[in-house]
Amino acid sequence: MEKKENTALIQQIMQDFASSTGLEPVSDHPKRYLWTDAFAVCNYIELFSQIKDQTYLNLALRLVDQVHHILGKHRDDDPRSGWISGLNEEEGELHPTKGGLRIGKRLNERKPDEPYNERLEWDQDGQYYHYLTKWMHALHRMSQVTQNPIYNKWGIELAQTSHKSFVYTPSFEGCKRMYWKMSIDLNHPQVPSMGQHDPLDGYITYNELIENVELKESDLIYEIADIANICQSMSWNTTDPLGVGGLLSDASRTAQLIIKYKREYVTLLDNILDSAFLGVESLVEGDLLKYPAEYRLAFRELGLSIGLKGTENLLNWIKNNPMLSENETLKSRVENIMRYAALSDIIEKYWLNSENRASHTWTDHREINMVMLATSLAPDGFLSI
Repeated sequence: MEKKENTALIQQIMQDFASSTGLEPVSDHPKRYLWTDAFAVCNYIELFSQIKDQTYLNLALRLVDQVHHILGKHRDDDPRSGWISGLNEEEGELHPTKGGLRIGKRLNERKPDEPYNERLEWDQDGQYYHYLTKWMHALHRMSQVTQNPIYNKWGIELAQTSHKSFVYTPSFEGCKRMYWKMSIDLNHPQVPSMGQHDPLDGYITYNELIENVELKESDLIYEIADIANICQSMSWNTTDPLGVGGLLSDASRTAQLIIKYKREYVTLLDNILDSAFLGVESLVEGDLLKYPAEYRLAFRELGLSIGLKGTENLLNWIKNNPMLSENETLKSRVENIMRYAALSDIIEKYWLNSENRASHTWTDHREINMVMLATSLAPDGFLSI
């Protein structure tokens, strides 16, 4: 598909998303969901970058404002009200991320005295760490495009709050871990297990946030050291397409940290690429793309597609940058991954087919699917730091 056609399609998708979620025209009850909205902000930034139409930057600005005023506050069906941070209205406006941000799930969170139901938990609200890191990244991108440091400041405040709440030391061992899901007010864990890539996402995102801002000595220094220690004991290997795509996206961001900010992360980049290659190879050998649409989740496949889209830039960065070009292993790993780059086009074409988008697996997750399809078609807004 030609770039001009791509841009027109992305405009159509993101205008449809704005309309269906109450962003434009503005609804009395907008439908906000943190993961989807983080990708959407990056998509609007990319459209603004491509066609220089202020409309798309305005949509990004409005979306950030809606997320903070909806997901930064208690639910309409909750007896509590106001900012989830507990700040008063005036202070909450100045620090909208200090209490974290709700996921935006359909149902209210499980109360502490209610029994855990694994199936139901997927539809219940709370806070996810890996959604919060996506929003930190979106805020960082907003700071870059607007040249307004307030967005990056809000990202740092969100990082400090989420780290303090999600990271803990188990009583039976000395190594720190992270909760996967917390309550809306961050007072107790809803799901105590740890997301496999949460520490990695946090480490890269924290380092992204502290660049190009005037920092106090204490800003994220402790958190970065803390989460680096958690990362040391982790394996990144996965066969989940969204997880593999996330690794490839993290590889793109890590390479940019090395090149733009002279960070010594070559070993980390090598480890990420090693796990990503094993994951891509495993997915290709499996039956990922052989099932009908009713048995596939578009947003998970599109996550893989987004990560694969970054490999061409990644290879060019490695070849042309002195900090990376001498490492033949990095070049070899990316070249091996790029053998499967055509998977991205296959995934996009499959989900651009209207018959496949008529399946319940697409319509049940329509907003997240459409936004991540748009990201895959033009990934630079999301993959850039």
